[in-house]
Amino acid sequence: MVKIGLADNHPVVHYGIKAYFKEHSDITLVGIVDNFDMVEEMLKRKELDVLVMDLELNGLTSINAIKTLLQNHPKLKIILFSSLNEQVYAPNAIKAGVSSFVEKTEKLESLASTIIKVNRGAVIFSEAVKRNMALISKQSKSERLYRKLSSREIEVLRYLSNGKKNKEVAEALNLNEKTISTYKLRLLAKLNVTNLVDLVNKAKTLEIV
Repeated sequence: MVKIGLADNHPVVHYGIKAYFKEHSDITLVGIVDNFDMVEEMLKRKELDVLVMDLELNGLTSINAIKTLLQNHPKLKIILFSSLNEQVYAPNAIKAGVSSFVEKTEKLESLASTIIKVNRGAVIFSEAVKRNMALISKQSKSERLYRKLSSREIEVLRYLSNGKKNKEVAEALNLNEKTISTYKLRLLAKLNVTNLVDLVNKAKTLEIV
């Protein structure tokens, strides 16, 4: 029996996952949390094989946090279960050691199948992601820069590219305006540009947003 935990913000997802796996023959749900800060506590209390985690989980600020979690729990497998675009976020997730990325538009049967395969050691991503990773490996250093961006930085960049001001981005993400300014400075440095216009143009050229 594969023991799984769920880390997701939304009660309706909790209910759906719990109901689906309640009488599953191969998978049992042993824990649910709604904040990344609670994941470590769950891992101390429960023995998990696979963690199903929303990439937009409260308290999760970057892919690096997931990488650290996996380093601390080397036997744990993580599946990202998200409404975000796999092709944008999966490359960084692969680098962090995540075993799979399942979009929330998929049927729960697909999630169950992925859980079983991942528990056996498989790493599963879509063919589109695999093709993109192959193309990225052939790109120049400057074109690969955006792969260094965290999920939060990409999120901030998306808002900026849509014309949002720092204050509006801060309100949308429930962050301090000063924090958004810091993210903007990091983005300018990582994408090697000096102003917002060039930042947005480069993001669009590299198809980050």
